[in-house]
Amino acid sequence: MGNISSNISAFQSLHIVMLGLDSAGKTTVLYRLKFNEFVNTVPTIGFNTEKIRLSNGSAKGISCHFWDVGGQEKLRPLWKSYSRCTDGIIYVVDSVDVDRLEEAKTELHKVTKFAENQGTPLLVIANKQDLPRSLPVADIEKQLALHELSPATAYHVQPACAIIGEGLTEGMDRLYEMILKRRKSLKQKKKR
Repeated sequence: MGNISSNISAFQSLHIVMLGLDSAGKTTVLYRLKFNEFVNTVPTIGFNTEKIRLSNGSAKGISCHFWDVGGQEKLRPLWKSYSRCTDGIIYVVDSVDVDRLEEAKTELHKVTKFAENQGTPLLVIANKQDLPRSLPVADIEKQLALHELSPATAYHVQPACAIIGEGLTEGMDRLYEMILKRRKSLKQKKKR
């Protein structure tokens, strides 16, 4: 993949949008990445935004501008505006809330079908894996019908527990790798 420091200089800051239904844990993920500790949160009305320099894994040192957009039904029409021209999409899913997985699937497929989002790398965070009745990653992948996404959309499903931060570093590493691969591919296409 090349020298990481040369990849960093290729762009100043990655633009990452974090989406998902309300109560999935998006803001908990955001502040776990920012402060590396649990921060008690309230439902997001609108959005939260943070610039974070990742501190672990292969993406260590990478600066990201995160947009955590509220997941209530009335806010979801805003997702299109926030996800346009983004480097990566993080979609957070509550692994225990089986009753809302169909709704989560519908909203995810809407976002990935926008023309501006075709091919944008997708990290699905299967949150709350620490809870007793959480669905395994393979079941979440199937329930969200990720195999039906555009073949141009690279994705990874990461089991996680945002409260303790488990799985977040691995997920961010995978998202970073997908973003680099996409940029390299787009660069090669421009040369042709």
